[in-house]
Amino acid sequence: MRSALLTGINEIAIHETPAPVLKGPGEVLLQVEAVGVCGSDVHYYRCGGIGAMRVEYPFALGHECAGLVVETGSEARHLRPGQRVAIDPLVACGQCDQCRAGRPHTCRNQRFLGCPGQLPGALAEYLVMPAECCYPVPDSMTPAQTVMVEPFSIALHAQRLARPAPGAGIAVLGSGPIGLCVLLALRAAGDCSIYATDLVQDRLDAARRLGARWAGNPRSTNVVAAIAELEPNGVDLVFECAGEQETLDQGVELLKPGGAMLILGIPEVERVSFDVHALRRKEAWIGNVRRQNHCMAAAIDLIARGVVKVDPLVTHHFPLAETAAAFEMVAGYRDGVVKAIVDL
Repeated sequence: MRSALLTGINEIAIHETPAPVLKGPGEVLLQVEAVGVCGSDVHYYRCGGIGAMRVEYPFALGHECAGLVVETGSEARHLRPGQRVAIDPLVACGQCDQCRAGRPHTCRNQRFLGCPGQLPGALAEYLVMPAECCYPVPDSMTPAQTVMVEPFSIALHAQRLARPAPGAGIAVLGSGPIGLCVLLALRAAGDCSIYATDLVQDRLDAARRLGARWAGNPRSTNVVAAIAELEPNGVDLVFECAGEQETLDQGVELLKPGGAMLILGIPEVERVSFDVHALRRKEAWIGNVRRQNHCMAAAIDLIARGVVKVDPLVTHHFPLAETAAAFEMVAGYRDGVVKAIVDL
């Protein structure tokens, strides 16, 4: 089968690789329909790793994916050949303390698609996954919508963690795919005032179209001062979706006393810092969002029913042979890209 492999920093090539086969009764063989290019994939592409996880070349990236069931093991009873599925890229052990506590997203023995040292990614024609990672989608959902289930489920998990009160003031710092998914999850959950930031004008325009009350670029606007004019007491919540020291600092400034900042962005650096005295004086809370937790089915339902419209986030499509061009575009923020999808 053909696979798109990361072969070096900023280098991707198409190779012939062995097709996977079922090895256990609970596994499913999938034909990959489409794969989204995620910001974490771009970290591996640009830097060769995230934190301690370093790529050993060649390596297949990709974890946001839609698949078609080809073959099932004897215990995969809820699936049948020809069925289309959204794929949870996390394979949990089901046995550790975290799994037993209902937290498979922090499983101590987890394996994740496209994560070095764990599982090869989905940028290949075929993929084998455990049946419990495969969620059937209705025929009305397109492959692109199915790909967006995974990033939207992360935003849905973040929204459920935060549980904003009706009418809350909320800043979304970083309006890439995850930030915009957070905006969609917040708007679907209830009435709130959302203030969005980004360095790319096309993404600010998208945030406004999707319901942000205000959107601004910190390179041309003092975003903290501008949001403070609209929320003079500070915002209730900040969703940091850029993974940058600048946005973390802005988040601390923007919070009202007793407010909370949830960090979804993945920094490229090993360490970040906070103004601890500002946090202490405000008794502000900082939390991290780790993937998604039991949100795939709910994400499918919201997208399938049209409550959440993810189509505006999908801006570019590439065939497998042009995977390198897709990564180059996303890494360079070119051509107004929000979400690029590789169609297989």
